[in-house]
Amino acid sequence: MIDQLDQKAPTFSNPIDRPGVSSLPDLRQESEVTERLKLAALIGSTRERRYGDKVGNWFAQEAQRLDDFELSLIDVADIDLPSRHLAEPTPAMKAFTSKLAKADAFVVVTPEYNHSMPGHLKHAIDQATEEWHAKPVGFVSYGGVSGGLRAVEHLRQVFAELHAVTVRDAVSFHGVWEHFADGAGPLDPKRSSGAVKTMLHQLKWWALALKEARSRAPYTVG
Repeated sequence: MIDQLDQKAPTFSNPIDRPGVSSLPDLRQESEVTERLKLAALIGSTRERRYGDKVGNWFAQEAQRLDDFELSLIDVADIDLPSRHLAEPTPAMKAFTSKLAKADAFVVVTPEYNHSMPGHLKHAIDQATEEWHAKPVGFVSYGGVSGGLRAVEHLRQVFAELHAVTVRDAVSFHGVWEHFADGAGPLDPKRSSGAVKTMLHQLKWWALALKEARSRAPYTVG
């Protein structure tokens, strides 16, 4: 059962509130790259009456304001993935991994189930391998007292095994029901927007660096 339903918690839109967020340079001025980077954002919850779609759609709106990424929002609940790992991928699996392959960077929107990530999210991540390699991953998490950060720490280990790079700063919502109930957004919009900007600033730096590295030489394992 997701932690957010079990207990009330103090409300913080993001645990990371470091000075200087508002003074970050405009990401659009940092690169001469004319083509926008492709960002795939995964909504990881498939639970009924979830908050994942609300949080995911809010993040998508924030990301599109920066105009640095071409955003693709992928809802794991909409993917017809088989319950088993098949020897031959289904059309739905191929369509999903194709979207991942085209992306230059990822953001995972995740709740916390029993101090970890949702099983459906992990199952979706496991459908791909090379598609994750040498690409950066950021996180938007939500839950009760932990804000989903324990799920994020487990996901960092998973993506390290998949040869992906996770960025340090994340966006998290403690007591998420107080933020997104009845179609509302974050209680402190400025602070939450600043957290998104900080995370995407780091994600873009890594996306540019790794994209250039992959263009110079294929990333190989072992």
